[in-house]
Amino acid sequence: MARKKRAPVPSETARHIGGLLRGVRKAAGYRAVQDAVRDPECPAAQQTIYAYERGGLVPNLPQFLELLEFYAGADDAPVEARYRAIAAIDAALESPAYHVTRAVELRRRLQPPVDPGRRRRS
Repeated sequence: MARKKRAPVPSETARHIGGLLRGVRKAAGYRAVQDAVRDPECPAAQQTIYAYERGGLVPNLPQFLELLEFYAGADDAPVEARYRAIAAIDAALESPAYHVTRAVELRRRLQPPVDPGRRRRS
């Protein structure tokens, strides 16, 4: 099957995803993007993070998760950063940017009906 180009993400959704990333970054103690990219473990370039946070680019799901893990995944990460990262993951998975809700709906529709005649014995 040929690979399809990703559908464009609405600008409102892109800004929302960027805001989620910005909130976790700040909660993790990185006041500015340049503070984060000084860390050699930072998974993205400064211009890329700026583009994500402004909503000019939308990271794919692995990139999004990698940034969240960088910001909040360290053992000494602030608790608020961890909570914000969890909330960001939930919000991203429910957003139209990553099509997860579509996948969940398809899985539900494909699920075969339960056969009421077969019962397991305890």
